Amino acid sequence: MQRRLIAAISPAFALAFVLAAASALPLTARAQGALDDILAKKVIQIAIPTDFPPYGFVGTDLQPRGLDIDMANYIGAKLGVKVELVPVSSANRIPYLQTKKAHLVISTLGKNAEREKVIDFTAAYSPFYQAVFAAKALPLKSFADLAGKTVGVTRGAIEDMELTKLAPAAADIKRFEDNNATVSAFVSGQVQVIATGASVAGNMMVRNPQLGTEFKLVIKQSPNFIGVNKGEDKLRARVNEIIAAAKAAGEIDKMSQRWLGAPAGELPN
Repeated sequence: MQRRLIAAISPAFALAFVLAAASALPLTARAQGALDDILAKKVIQIAIPTDFPPYGFVGTDLQPRGLDIDMANYIGAKLGVKVELVPVSSANRIPYLQTKKAHLVISTLGKNAEREKVIDFTAAYSPFYQAVFAAKALPLKSFADLAGKTVGVTRGAIEDMELTKLAPAAADIKRFEDNNATVSAFVSGQVQVIATGASVAGNMMVRNPQLGTEFKLVIKQSPNFIGVNKGEDKLRARVNEIIAAAKAAGEIDKMSQRWLGAPAGELPN
């Protein structure tokens, strides 16, 4: 009777023991599956923007293009896996990561304390800045060179506040009510120079290649990081290795030069 009772409860006891042992493992040990899964399946899903040039947009061939797309493909190539690009918006990019619709988010993602509560970040992979842009033929080597120039800026924007501190008194700063009005003023020739965010300038340059606009001076820098799910330390470490090697080889600077008109320069780890 006693032997039959022990036999009856042994499977349940064994299951309970296994579950208890698994729950005793640290969270990182139980959640470290993403990199192994990627390498086993030879596929990585990466969330990217398609409405935010020059970081991500749809080209004339209807394919995603931009700095973030180049970075996603670069990481996939270094891992030796196929890249599946997952278009996202600013609102859903973090939820897509948390619900495992993507292994990584490469979508002009800035790092802040609130976001660090819910996801992890790699080292920075690209700059994101407010800057001064103008035609290639207009020499601007420093903010002092803005003296006597007409500069368009959106009233109250970060670039407006920072430019006010940096520009000489002789600069003719013309303020407009929104980005569209600021861009229109530059495109139509009302102003010689535009101070705006890299994404606004990138979109403007894609739409108006005849202007020959280029990056001139950084006003304020806010670099981009790659988002990784909490606990995926192996994946984050491997991506950091790829970023570090790309920086050392000059590949990060090349991507930035191609899409933003300037090298990435020093980026935080």
